[in-house]
Amino acid sequence: MQSNHLHDLHAAAGANLRPAAEAAPLLSYGDVPGEYAAACRDWVVFDETDRGLLRLSGEDAAEFLHRLLANLVLPLEAGHGNRNLLLTAKGKVRFDFRLKHETEGDYLIDCSPHEASAILAALDQYLFNDDVVIEDQSSRCAPLCLLGPAAFESAAKALALEVPSAQWESWRGVFSGAALTVTRVERCGQEALALDAGPQAAAELWQTLCTAGARPTGRIVADILRINNLAAIAPDDITEDVYPQEARLERAFSLTKGCYIGQEVVAKIDTYGGLNKRLCALRLEHDDPVPRGTRLYRQDPKTDEWRDLGLVTSWAYSFEDDNGRVLAYLKRRHQEPGSVFRVGEGPATATVIE
Repeated sequence: MQSNHLHDLHAAAGANLRPAAEAAPLLSYGDVPGEYAAACRDWVVFDETDRGLLRLSGEDAAEFLHRLLANLVLPLEAGHGNRNLLLTAKGKVRFDFRLKHETEGDYLIDCSPHEASAILAALDQYLFNDDVVIEDQSSRCAPLCLLGPAAFESAAKALALEVPSAQWESWRGVFSGAALTVTRVERCGQEALALDAGPQAAAELWQTLCTAGARPTGRIVADILRINNLAAIAPDDITEDVYPQEARLERAFSLTKGCYIGQEVVAKIDTYGGLNKRLCALRLEHDDPVPRGTRLYRQDPKTDEWRDLGLVTSWAYSFEDDNGRVLAYLKRRHQEPGSVFRVGEGPATATVIE
């Protein structure tokens, strides 16, 4: 299990933290409004040093991944990547991650905290006579994430680096004697930079970025941003109970590449529709946290019965609304903006935004 490499640094600085063993333990540096404002107007740095990393190498690595994963693999040039999925045979999301073609016959899977070993085990089930070696290299990575309108320009100036021009493209350099990889990624539903100089240089890289003006922040602001952008993450919003289209993951799978695990179901949904639910954003009438798993109800105008029509998966405070927002899976025919739901047993309500 990958641990957070900067937990002690954050604790010494007085940050708000969850236990080190939990995923993404950094919550905030104590000023959420200021951190959120910096994310919207300037730039911020997130600690993602507990993310997982798998390396797949061997002559058959590209073909092996291409026939299993939902998005393209073979067309990826070295230094490029994409968001990708490993689906179940029934077309539901088993794992959501970033795939990168590192060098010829060498691929990296960058995944959420604590998922590397599970993904490795899942892929290993499909290995037979393939020339493929899968290694868990989570202990060798310690990425930081930069986000905000000034992030790219400020990082380039502070670290004398080149910002990749295309999403999922990488640039390699050196920081304090350590190999530095910079990748243009998507975080919280918007473009960002992932910087990784390894565990030994992570603390110095964090401090260098903060000295250059990046505002340190954590999970609270990340949740606000991604809920504003209707961006699902695992395991909060993405589980094996959902199809990729239900979680709005259309850019993470291909409809043209041919067979892969779950492909027939994904293609059928694209052709015929018929999704029973879809992830939506709703505005609350209060700012009290709403627990994951809270049910959403609407009253049937014909029978006056309250129908269970939605399930909350994420909550965050919205500075724009001065109230809370949630992401929730809503049943079809109840997803129109303006639709109003009772939250749990009420009397609070939530209104669909998009």
